[in-house]
Amino acid sequence: MSHVFPLRLIGAIIFGLGGWWLGSFIGKQSLAMEGVLWVALFTLCGAVIGFALAPYPQRWLRGKIKQVPGHTFFAATVGLIVASVLSSILALPLSLLPGLWGKVSPVIVFLVLIYLIISVMVLRSREVALFRGTISSAAPIMSDERDGNVILDTNSIIDGRIADIIGTGFVNGTLLIPKFVLDELHYIADSPDPLRRIRGRRGLDILTRLQRESDIPVQISDMDFKGIREVDTKLVELAKVLRCPIVTNDVNLNRVASLQGIRVLNVNELANALKPVVLPGEEMRLRIVQEGKELGQGVGFLDDGTMVVVEGGRRYLNTEIKVVVSRVLQTGAGRMIFAHPQSPHM
Repeated sequence: MSHVFPLRLIGAIIFGLGGWWLGSFIGKQSLAMEGVLWVALFTLCGAVIGFALAPYPQRWLRGKIKQVPGHTFFAATVGLIVASVLSSILALPLSLLPGLWGKVSPVIVFLVLIYLIISVMVLRSREVALFRGTISSAAPIMSDERDGNVILDTNSIIDGRIADIIGTGFVNGTLLIPKFVLDELHYIADSPDPLRRIRGRRGLDILTRLQRESDIPVQISDMDFKGIREVDTKLVELAKVLRCPIVTNDVNLNRVASLQGIRVLNVNELANALKPVVLPGEEMRLRIVQEGKELGQGVGFLDDGTMVVVEGGRRYLNTEIKVVVSRVLQTGAGRMIFAHPQSPHM
């Protein structure tokens, strides 16, 4: 609050001077005593209005600046500086033009240069960001093409695998945790439902682990969207503003974000891609742990959780046997392997 009073004081002075000028203008049309009263009244009213309203434009401006991505703000600032320097260089020769042109042409050129250069710099903000060293020539895995930031959603934090992925060193950039995601985690952690409470506390533990043990920065984003209640919709809007990908394992968020052109890094898809390749005809040892849906089938699981359906494997329930892969089926839920027991003569 220490900066609010100076702002109010400046606002009171500016509006007070405006009131004094208006009061002087009106007072000229009146008698001497009435003129003084008009000046005093308008000066006092202007100072009161300025004192009351001064902080609000500054708060509005801060809110708008927060919504501008860092690389875009940097590019616009560079564009303004370049336009100002070029205008200063051209101002002297332009002022030598005859008549009215000598007065207005420097202003016109300045405004045109500001518009053109800032527009170009913002459009090419990715290249401008190279001057800050924010983008390397080789883009790291799971990083955005623009500034290397990724946004984590609630499900990916609770899932916890993102922490393991980061620990391997494959992720480079900044992890952005929106404050509304952090609030949702706190809400889940305080839930009366024991299962939800455990999930929420696990998510908070994962965040603590990321902040303490991760080699890459973790940043809490205060940007919020007051007119939106759903967290998933806020995530999509934030990704649009910051132009960052979202890390998630939520199927619905994945679809909604993809439809709106947002890049999504799905942890489940990454896990499926990293599962070992199993080819038809390959042999493996497998423990049959349960019956299958069809008659005579047995089911086992690989170390990574992949389901293996063994034709005729029911009679080997709770037994480890050798099986031969017959076919591999890729589904939306993951990979399924079909096999049959190895013949004793093989």
